[in-house]
Amino acid sequence: MTTIEKEQNMQFGRYLEDFEVGAIYKHWPGKTVTEYDDHLFCLLTMNHHPLHINSHFADETTDFGRNVVVGNYIYSLLLGMSVQDVSGKAIANLEIESLRHVKPTFHGDTIYGETQVLDVTPSKSKADRGVVYVETRGYKQDGQVVCIFRRKVLVPTRSYGDTHGGDQPARPVPHA
Repeated sequence: MTTIEKEQNMQFGRYLEDFEVGAIYKHWPGKTVTEYDDHLFCLLTMNHHPLHINSHFADETTDFGRNVVVGNYIYSLLLGMSVQDVSGKAIANLEIESLRHVKPTFHGDTIYGETQVLDVTPSKSKADRGVVYVETRGYKQDGQVVCIFRRKVLVPTRSYGDTHGGDQPARPVPHA
């Protein structure tokens, strides 16, 4: 097989053996939060608090003097950013242990994220999986941390992956 013919698969998640305590995964790319993103998320989730969807209210009556992006959108954005590096192969998300909104986010801010592995525990009942405990931090373009959460993810071992379709399970083979 020539270099050009060699298959190249994008990494999507990790197996249990790939996680090391202390490792930090810097998620890429960042995402600039628009007014549209914020308002759509608020409307989809029925969060009609005027701090998030009413510019006049936010300008005139709040300490911020402008709309604040709803915190659960920032959390959801960071969770999504982390999937490729952390939970793309997960069997299940087990627990969100903590969630802190440290600073406000505003329309036009760009959010970046990184996740640190805090612990890796092989399952005592099933040898083909284990629990990965991580902390994800989200920060703005100036480096200011805005959101921190910790979660536990049930992750398969490589042997589980091999018996369940490999790195890209259920992917069809193209044919003419």
